[in-house]
Amino acid sequence: MAGLGKAARGKRRWIGLRVPCGAASRASCEGLLEAVLEGLRWRMYDHNPGPDGSATAIVRVPLSDCESATSRINSEEGWHTLTRSGKIRLVRKRLELD
Repeated sequence: MAGLGKAARGKRRWIGLRVPCGAASRASCEGLLEAVLEGLRWRMYDHNPGPDGSATAIVRVPLSDCESATSRINSEEGWHTLTRSGKIRLVRKRLELD
């Protein structure tokens, strides 16, 4: 039995963001994201802790939730999106994680 074709999987967007202090570990970052993106479908793919306790992360969201996720992230104190794209490779390159 064949898997789903590319078109049937649905479109997604990758969001590169800066998470403030308190997100040094992957688990703590996911906990903070869970509170911010509550009710949306998302998954964290990359987590890169910074020297000051903040972190850079890449989150995958469905295309239909992208605007909502971006506005929620940017409305939080100290949080901001850095880039977003339909290709994770481009987000990693822009964040210099590759």
